[in-house]
Amino acid sequence: MLEVKQLTAIRDERILFESLSFTIDTGELVQIEGRNGTGKTTLLRIVAGLGDREHGDILWNGKTIESDRESFHQDLLFLGHQTGVKRELTAFENLRFYLSVHSQVKVDKERIYQALMQVGLAGREDVPVAQLSAGQQRRVALARLWLSEHKLWILDEPLTAIDKQGVKVLESLFLNHAESGGIVVLTTHQDMFSDNPKLRKIKLGE
Repeated sequence: MLEVKQLTAIRDERILFESLSFTIDTGELVQIEGRNGTGKTTLLRIVAGLGDREHGDILWNGKTIESDRESFHQDLLFLGHQTGVKRELTAFENLRFYLSVHSQVKVDKERIYQALMQVGLAGREDVPVAQLSAGQQRRVALARLWLSEHKLWILDEPLTAIDKQGVKVLESLFLNHAESGGIVVLTTHQDMFSDNPKLRKIKLGE
């Protein structure tokens, strides 16, 4: 369970949000909404332990993320605006490195190829990331989702530069992760999960 308690964030002497509190249980899919400038990215970074806050606490399974940082990061997969991929490595090598660091099981080449196929990079596995387009580089980062064993996914605009078919594939993946007992927290400007009762929305700026 993820708990946000009385969270306040200030940027450039402007209050983005104040005394914000909410709880997200396992099995939930939550979209953070709000106009540009309301602090959506700031909120995700704070919840992921990557941003500073003025006041408030973030708890994961009843413990503050600072008091049990190692356990929290073992459970967390954060994908932000920066892809976090190594440009000098190929798409395959990036995912192999990710698995070697984050997976408790032996690196499975077939799983990597399947993940790259899911994001539309079949045939581009051995191309250095530096030679891929910005959209393709983001797809390399998104391929980690198919390999992830993390319980908590925090995703900032994961649908950027993704076509309609790709969006449907990701929607299905997000739902499967939640139904398997995970948590997905994301921002997106795209209309997703129309009228799906499994999606809960938290709106900033109100």
